[in-house]
Amino acid sequence: MKENVLAELYQTVEQRKAEEQEGSYTCYLFEKGLDKILKKCGEECSEVIIAAKNGDNQETVLEISDLLYHLTVLMVNEGISLADVEAELEKRSKKTGNLKQFHQVDKNS
Repeated sequence: MKENVLAELYQTVEQRKAEEQEGSYTCYLFEKGLDKILKKCGEECSEVIIAAKNGDNQETVLEISDLLYHLTVLMVNEGISLADVEAELEKRSKKTGNLKQFHQVDKNS
C-alpha cells in the first residue's frame, strides 16, 4: 500500500487541472465548474449514507472513496491544499471536552 495515497490523488487532480487530458473525468469536472463538482460531492455523500445504512461495508468503502475523490477535486478547484485540511484536523485532534451543548427546550413554559 502506498504511504500517502491521498497526497498522490491530490497531485494527480492538480495535474489534470493544469494539463487537460482528453477523456479525463477529472478534466470534465473542472470544465463543468463548481456547480457540477458540488453536485457530485452531494450525490456521493448520499451514496455513502445509503451504503452504510444498508450495512454493506464493501459498498461503503467504494462510496467513501468516490466521495474523497470528489472532495479532492473540490479542494483543488477552490485552491484548498491538503496541508490546509491536515492542519485543521491536527488542531481539532488536540481539543478535548468539545462536545457541543445543545439548546434544551423547557417544555413547561
